[in-house]
Amino acid sequence: MTTAPVTPADLVAQVEASPPGPAIGAFFDLDGTLVDGFTATAHAGDRIRRRQARIGEVTGVIEAAMRYRLGRVNFAKLLERAAGYLRGESLAELDEVGERLFRERVQSRMFPAMHEVVLAHQRRGHTVVMSSSALTIHAEPVARYLEIDHVLCNHFEVDGDGRLTGKIARPVIWGKRKADAVQQFCAGRGIDLAKGYFYADGNEDIALMSLVGNPVPVNPRRDLAALVARAEHRAALQRDPMGYQQGTGAPGSVEGYQISGKTGTAQQVDPVTKAYSNSLYNITFAGVAPTNDPR
Repeated sequence: MTTAPVTPADLVAQVEASPPGPAIGAFFDLDGTLVDGFTATAHAGDRIRRRQARIGEVTGVIEAAMRYRLGRVNFAKLLERAAGYLRGESLAELDEVGERLFRERVQSRMFPAMHEVVLAHQRRGHTVVMSSSALTIHAEPVARYLEIDHVLCNHFEVDGDGRLTGKIARPVIWGKRKADAVQQFCAGRGIDLAKGYFYADGNEDIALMSLVGNPVPVNPRRDLAALVARAEHRAALQRDPMGYQQGTGAPGSVEGYQISGKTGTAQQVDPVTKAYSNSLYNITFAGVAPTNDPR
């Protein structure tokens, strides 16, 4: 049987009681942890709305994403497939697009509770780092808003003119490579991971979760949730996932039970313009309970 989920107030209190100073590292994943959903979808949707994406790009990304979910293509290939469609574009201009989309689409999807946790670490003088598999154009605007100075994420490869080559800089930050990047970051700064924190939701983050002294699963996906739920791993993970009372999934909460779910948002077609509407949406939520033994 699992214990009650850790609340945001619990986490803030634990951080406030922790040792101060930059030798304590606090690492935050982005998608699904600081932000509800995937930040990259804002860029993809914007290209479709502005008719910048050809049908081959849309179907290609969908196909690659499906292959990735089925285990038939790795994350690096998925990322490079998407980068290929942006080949020749200016990175500086894409950075501007990223800032605009953060204000228009992403900022409203940020978890306020996680912002409070970030602030708690900053007040303690901890070294706060965003460690994400997202690309710079998606990760850096969020980091700037949260005043997170250090970002470990993926980068587009660019030519001498600052234009995308269609490739991703190696190594690709993902899974064990993310854990490696964090270890390298800590090595030159005197940060002890055994005293550090890592907040994340993804199965691919289990490698880094096992390295820090204070792993905090946030909205964990299937494999990570299963790892947390198994009693023999609870000592290693120390905490059950954080529960949220916000967003479209909040009405699905049941006191005393840990519930997992996924929200979805889809634009409707405007009956007048016959184009995707910026104000009409279909909202869905699918959930299972209890998380550790779905019925």
